[in-house]
Parts: sequence; C-alpha cells; structure tokens
Amino acid sequence: MRAEIQTVVTEIEKSLALLAQRMDRDTAPHRLEEFNAWVEDPNLWNDPEAAQKLMRDRQSLVDAMESYDSIKQELSDQQELIELGEMEEDDEIIAEAEAALKALKATAAEKELEALLNGEADGNDTFLEINSGAGGTEACDWAAMLARMYIRWAERKGYKVELQSESAGEEVGIKSASYKISGHNAYGWLKSESGVHRLVRISPFDSAAKRHTSFTSVKVYPVVDDNIEIEVNPADIRIDTYRSSGAGGQHVNTTDSAVRITHAPTGIVVTSSEKSQHQNRDIAMKALKSRLYQMELDKRSALVNEVHENAGDAGWGNQIRSYVLQPYQMVKDLRTGYETSDTKGVLDGDLDAFMAATLAMDVSGKSRADASDD
Repeated sequence: MRAEIQTVVTEIEKSLALLAQRMDRDTAPHRLEEFNAWVEDPNLWNDPEAAQKLMRDRQSLVDAMESYDSIKQELSDQQELIELGEMEEDDEIIAEAEAALKALKATAAEKELEALLNGEADGNDTFLEINSGAGGTEACDWAAMLARMYIRWAERKGYKVELQSESAGEEVGIKSASYKISGHNAYGWLKSESGVHRLVRISPFDSAAKRHTSFTSVKVYPVVDDNIEIEVNPADIRIDTYRSSGAGGQHVNTTDSAVRITHAPTGIVVTSSEKSQHQNRDIAMKALKSRLYQMELDKRSALVNEVHENAGDAGWGNQIRSYVLQPYQMVKDLRTGYETSDTKGVLDGDLDAFMAATLAMDVSGKSRADASDD
C-alpha cells in the first residue's frame, strides 16, 4: 500500500478511535438495551419532556454506533480491495479503492467533529459579543472585521444571525456588538472563539503606512432554552432604558427603547437596542441568564475557564489567536498551534479547522503541537 494511502488509513483509524472514545464503545450495546427497555415502558410518555430527552439520547447513541460500524466496515472493505488489486496487479481496482478511502476520510473527519460537540449546551443557539480593545480607531475597525468574519462563518453554516445591540466607533468600525446566532450546535462550534484576537497589519489610517497591532475580545454564551433553568432574583437586577446610539439609519431609535440590565452580585451588564422596549427587555434577560449559565459552565471546565480568563483584558499577553497581515500572512491559534497562511479565507469565515483543533484539544488535553511530540 502506497505511503499516501497508508496515511489516509491512519487518519481514518484515528477518527474511529475518537468516535469509540466519545460514545464509550465498550458499553454502548448495553446502554442501547437499557434505552430500548425504557422505550417499551407504557408509562414513558407520562412525562413528555423526559421522554423526548430519552428518545433524543437514544437516537444519538444509535447514530454514533451506526456511523462507527459503517466507517469501520468500509475501511476494511477498501483495504481488502487494495490487497486484491495488488495481488492481481489491477491498477483500476486499486485506484477506485484509494478514491473511496479518501472520501471515507472526509466522512470520518465530519463524524469526528460531530462527536466532539456533545457538551451539555453544545446544541444550543448562542450569543456572540465583540468588544474592541487596545488600539483606538484601529481596534474599532478590527472589531468590525471580526464581526463580518463571524457573520460570514454563520452564513456558511446556514445559521440565522440577529443583531442584538451595537455601539459604533467614533470614526470607523464598532466599539461593541452583540449577536444571537441560531442553528444546531451554534454554541458548540463558537464556544472556542472566546478570548482576545490580535491583528497585525499596515494601518489604512496611518499616512506613514506603519504597522499597527490591534486587539478585540470575543465572548460566547449559550442561549438558555427551556430545558435549562436559571433563576434570577428580581432584587439583584437593575433595568434601565435609554436611547440607542447606533451606527445611524435604521439603527437609530427615536424613543428610549434600548434596555440595559445590570446584575449586582456578578457585575454583569447586558444590553439590547434593536427591537421594541418589550422585546429588548426579553432579549436582555435571556442574555443575562446565558451569561450566568456560562459562569456555571466555566466552573466545570478548566479549559473554558482558562479561555474566559484570557478574555478579561483585550491587550498584550491575553490573545488566543493572532492574525498577521504584514510583513507576512499568517493566522495562528496560540492554544492549539494550528495555523494557516490563508488569511483572506479566515477573514471570510473559514474557521472550522481552528474550531476543530480546539475541540480536539478539549478532548485530548493536548494541543496539536504537543500531540506531534508523542
């Protein structure tokens, strides 16, 4: 078997190993038997919510088992075909089997990513907040570039993007913006983006054409759905209404419809300014609950906790990713070591590889660089 194809086989085997780990392959058949026994219980639907969760969990396990078995069988079949082709010196059989293996590698990689998105809130919609940091006008422009990047990414996924609030920069760009991104696994994908993002480029605002470094922070929180209960004591919050100062045009409100909610115990402040006052109040309250829920998730996850600590100050030493446009072109994630020279692609929303590397590190506890040393 050619070295190139052996590499493909090795990658598929790695994906299979991860799939087996995530579903606990050894106990999966027993757990499926338990699910099937519960499904046959005539009292199952006495509690519709619990029944629906059980059915979802069962289907998730079934899908994982079927994907694993299908990929493993296909891998074995194509390896046998290659061996047959080599024995009979039939290049056509070998070529067809090798093409099938390359396609199988892509399928296995896709299933591997889906397996990584199995956290408590990974399937939920998400709030995405962008705040310009050190760098003044440069940072505001950089914040707008990041907002565009995430909107493009969401559009590629077929997700719905809703602007929740926005504060325009004094000259260009945005000081801050908040979005709700809706779609399956929206939070699971975007949660790895929390942190400070650093841009190095020749400034379009500097007549001397000098290089500038800008920072912008990104924070991601899952939208709390009806299955997650978060109680907020009314005595702990202050609700203020004010007139929005958006970017102009349709974003300018002529009444005091924007809403700001301050949570005294934690100091969390959330705003919404793009809808009616009633809608803004509802949106802001949901955002507050999501922030509080994220704090609870942070306590449970050392990785996520580290990411959000890094998001504290948007400046030197706290960045999770660097985007260098001058004097060379490179985007590098400082947590995983993953990097690419396709800066245009990344800024146009090609982020899946960065997210996948962080998700994989979450499972293994190792960055890509660490893993390569083993």
